[in-house]
Amino acid sequence: MSTNHHMSRDETQIRALIEARVRAVQAKDVDAALADVAANVVLFDVVTPLHSRGVRAEQARLEEWIASFEGPIGYEMRDLVIVTDDTVAFSHALHHYSGKTRAGVLDMWVRATTGYRKTDGVWRITHEHQSTPFDPASGKTSLDLEP
Repeated sequence: MSTNHHMSRDETQIRALIEARVRAVQAKDVDAALADVAANVVLFDVVTPLHSRGVRAEQARLEEWIASFEGPIGYEMRDLVIVTDDTVAFSHALHHYSGKTRAGVLDMWVRATTGYRKTDGVWRITHEHQSTPFDPASGKTSLDLEP
């Protein structure tokens, strides 16, 4: 197990990675948003398909999503928690996405869990999972929830 100093340094590096990614999405910069994504990343997104693999799949999804916005993308996080070990880490948070899209106005919170692996001293995103809760009575997603 890592020392507290080492754990703190790893958490700082992962926080910087997350913050850079948020800024990249807000700037609609796909390349920068993918800078720390592993080539074999596994994605569980809030939209179909059920899952996808690889940085190319994430690139295609991100390009499509960003292109759907007619103006700025609002993106904020709340309740970020990061847990690290020597070579594996996880984070979870609530993500808020907002903005005007071709389909209308987007204003939704999702739950997000991200897995990371450190190779040669560099942290990379290896797993992303975003979800929304659903109402079992109606079978519909609960997109109006807020923290």
